[in-house]
Amino acid sequence: MSKPNRGYRNSMFKDLFREETTVLDLYNALTDSSFTVDDGLSFTTLENALFMDRLNDISFTIGDRLVVLIEHQSTVNENMPLRALMYIGRVYEKIIDRRAIYRTKLFTIPTPEFYVLYNGVEEHPDRETLRLSDAFKRFGLPGAESGHSLSLHALELTVRVININIGHNKDILERCEVLRNYAAFVGHVRVHQQAGQNLQDAITAAVDFCVANGILVEYLENNSSEVRNMIFTEFNLEEAKEVWFEEGIEKGIEKGIEKGIDRGIEMGKLEDALAMLAEGDSLEKIARITKWPLETLKEKLTIN
Repeated sequence: MSKPNRGYRNSMFKDLFREETTVLDLYNALTDSSFTVDDGLSFTTLENALFMDRLNDISFTIGDRLVVLIEHQSTVNENMPLRALMYIGRVYEKIIDRRAIYRTKLFTIPTPEFYVLYNGVEEHPDRETLRLSDAFKRFGLPGAESGHSLSLHALELTVRVININIGHNKDILERCEVLRNYAAFVGHVRVHQQAGQNLQDAITAAVDFCVANGILVEYLENNSSEVRNMIFTEFNLEEAKEVWFEEGIEKGIEKGIEKGIDRGIEMGKLEDALAMLAEGDSLEKIARITKWPLETLKEKLTIN
């Protein structure tokens, strides 16, 4: 059975659920099912998927299902069904023999399921369903002028959004210990931030609290520096994206694919810069690697 690669740019979420047993515990908790590794789990995660923003997605097949799990911070992106459509197409290309589509008899494929696990700071319902059809342009559809029902579409994709913050979906958190502990850790980071600590100190305080209280003890003790780097990078990237959105930078996506790709490259460079900063590298070294002028780098990292 294959396992996803582990790298410093992975999110903590992806790192915690990179093993077959832990990701199955999570899926069983989400669906109230009882799959085991004997049911034939196989990871199908796409590495460096540009439209997922961060390496925080996990996909796998189990039984006759193809499951995509995405951990999402900040606000829920309403375009997630469209992005999931692009993602799942690439996954099917990866796992299906291309010759099969030319057979005359029906060739069956794993049934897809999509989940977004939300842990942002904004209020959000316990569960929500996002639909691809909500993005369809209604104007000019056959039958629209005569009042014909638009409830049936030639293409539909649904994404289930699950709020995993502490205090939400207690049944799911109770069924999956790793998810519950992860949610507790992220919650403690935010509590310390809200108390006025900078991000680096908030992460350290959350690690110390969790270790002292039996939360992810072995993982945090064995991966302390990696955890700090991952959380520091993720949280800083979220803050940077919010600033970019406020300044209208994300409008570049609406102006064409080329600008969207440029933005993806820019985000990747920022992730690298944040990770290097967390490792203790000098600004001069980071500027050389990213090829950003020093003043530009300081602006990107919001350093005075």
